[in-house]
Amino acid sequence: MGTFTSALRVTGMDGQRSADVEAVVDTGAAYTTLPGRLLRELGIAPMGKRRFLLADGRSVDMEYGRAWVTIGSESEVTLVVFGEDDGPLLLGAYTLEGLALAADPVAQRLVPTHLIMY
Repeated sequence: MGTFTSALRVTGMDGQRSADVEAVVDTGAAYTTLPGRLLRELGIAPMGKRRFLLADGRSVDMEYGRAWVTIGSESEVTLVVFGEDDGPLLLGAYTLEGLALAADPVAQRLVPTHLIMY
């Protein structure tokens, strides 16, 4: 099955600046992670810090903020993590759920999904 990427547009909350990026779809990541420098260039400001557990077992405190994310014709405000400038771009579960999308790892694409209430 493996990993795959998805194109997305990230836009500052004021709607003035945006960037198109390609991110690895990572349903194991809580939030979408993008280079901190890119988020700041788009006018996205950190709201605070949260502790995250990395795949190698380390815990790190990272800044997070809010941004518009668009995939296809769907847009939603989501939480984004200010990652390392040369680190991986990850499309996380919080963003996918907000856009009502699920990963189809066999076809390596995002698909619309039913939202579960209970």
